[in-house]
Order: sequence, then structure tokens, then C-alpha cells
Amino acid sequence: MASRDEEFTAYVTARIPWLRRVAYLLCQDWHRADDLVQSATTRLYVHWRRASAAENVDGYARTVLVRVFLAEQRSGWRQRVRVVDRTPDAAVEPADHAGGMDLRAALAELPPRQRAAVVLRFYCDLSIEQTADVLNCSTGTVKSQSARGLDALRRVLAPVAEGERLA
Repeated sequence: MASRDEEFTAYVTARIPWLRRVAYLLCQDWHRADDLVQSATTRLYVHWRRASAAENVDGYARTVLVRVFLAEQRSGWRQRVRVVDRTPDAAVEPADHAGGMDLRAALAELPPRQRAAVVLRFYCDLSIEQTADVLNCSTGTVKSQSARGLDALRRVLAPVAEGERLA
């Protein structure tokens, strides 16, 4: 049991920044991202024997994280918890560039499944088939969700790009 725990701890310690970043891209809130990662790592620990035997442990962990996010979106969590724009004592966040802020704001406007499809396809660099497996849907659904998400991002970001050219 001790070696199992040590193996799990080593994996999570090494991959927590990556999991946290993916979670943030999905939910657009660092505190919620931390909650998602905590829930996902708890589920990962429970199934660590199966996860560690998987061909791609990162893929397994990412799938758990995305499914935790989507399950939360379907539940009443958003109605029970009030999320505010600013916390009184904000944690130190990494330096941000204007383009990154615009992209995150645009991502936040996408519906959860479109956001998950776009993040998995273009941030995590998964194939259509891999994304379909993570989202537990068909490849056609991934294609349509990705296309709709990208179209929405283009619409939101286009005025910013035009405004920058004029300045």
C-alpha cells in the first residue's frame, strides 16, 4: 500500500500544475479549478490501480478531470454556490498578457461542452477520436462542438483583432 501511495503522490505532485491549468481553461476560475483538480485527484486515487496500469496515465487523469467538470456543470452546483469576480484576498496569479485574457474571456462565454471540446482539441492537442473518448460522445459531436466553439471564439475575438490593427 505504501508504494501505491508513493507512486500516486509522485505522479500528482509532478502533474498538478498541468491539471490545474487544464481545469482553469475549462471553468475560468482558479478557485474552482482547484476544486475540480481536488475532486479529480480524489477519483484518480480511488482508481489508481487501474489508472497506473493505463497506457497513458495523463490521458486517464485528463479524462477524469473533464468528466468531473462536465458532471459539475450538469449538477446544481452553480445554483448553490455564488461565484464572485474578485475575492477579498486573491491568491497570486501568474502574469497575464492581454491576448491571453481576451482568449480566456472568450472561452468563458462558450457552453461547457464546446469549451471542453476546444480545450481538449487545441490546448491538450488531442485527436478527434481521443476527445470523443474523453467526452464520451461520437466523433461527429466533437467535430460539431469544436466547430461551433471556434466560430464563437472568432466572433468574439474578431473585433479585438480589428481594433488592435486600427491603433
